[in-house]
Amino acid sequence: MRVIIQRVLKSSVLIDENEEKYINEGLMILLGMTYNDTIEDIKYLVNKILNLRIFEKNNKMGLSVKDINGEILLIPQFTLYADCRKGNRPSFTNALESSLANELFDIFKEELFKSNLKIQTGKFKSYMKVSLINDGPVTIIIDSKAR
Repeated sequence: MRVIIQRVLKSSVLIDENEEKYINEGLMILLGMTYNDTIEDIKYLVNKILNLRIFEKNNKMGLSVKDINGEILLIPQFTLYADCRKGNRPSFTNALESSLANELFDIFKEELFKSNLKIQTGKFKSYMKVSLINDGPVTIIIDSKAR
């Protein structure tokens, strides 16, 4: 399981041209899943995300999204498992099949909701336009298998 975490001043997603969700200061997270991902990967990443100290305190990164009562926008992103080694068209064979990925995405969301922060999400198998104002910029990539 992979996440790209961006510290944002605001972020939004337009889903299928008709449903918009947005957050203010917090984290915009792109989530990709592969075939050997488990509930343990979810718990590891949710814990990391909620406790990652990347917000400013005394001119240093010292506060978490929980510490600032920030907001989170979670977007499913199968292209995080793109394989571009051969040719010019990415292969997505390493991305988890969509119905299984959707189940893990729902579990991931539920784990985030336990934080009592404002959580907004994109939608699986939908066309989404994501906007953000990256703060810093700060962008962190975490792979649950690289621990």
